[in-house]
Amino acid sequence: MRMSLARFRETMADPINRVMYQGERIVLERHGKGVAVVVSMEDLQALEAMEDAADVAAAKKARKEAGEVPLETIKAEMGLAGKRAKVNGARRGKHK
Repeated sequence: MRMSLARFRETMADPINRVMYQGERIVLERHGKGVAVVVSMEDLQALEAMEDAADVAAAKKARKEAGEVPLETIKAEMGLAGKRAKVNGARRGKHK
């Protein structure tokens, strides 16, 4: 089902009930383009489980790849080169 954001705001209870009890998915549109989706908790949990499985598979693949990247290279790519890590607002090794 597709619905404008304005209509969703006006009739929020009905679309939410349709999602909860009938398992519908509602695409919310602005100016005729989808901007968000209302889905059931079961659909969200299934999506999150698929994302988690994909993350685990990517991590396993990365661990099997040869080579390594020095920490300084990663920091430079992230714009953190030359910066020191802070722990609880204090620099490491300088705790009171």
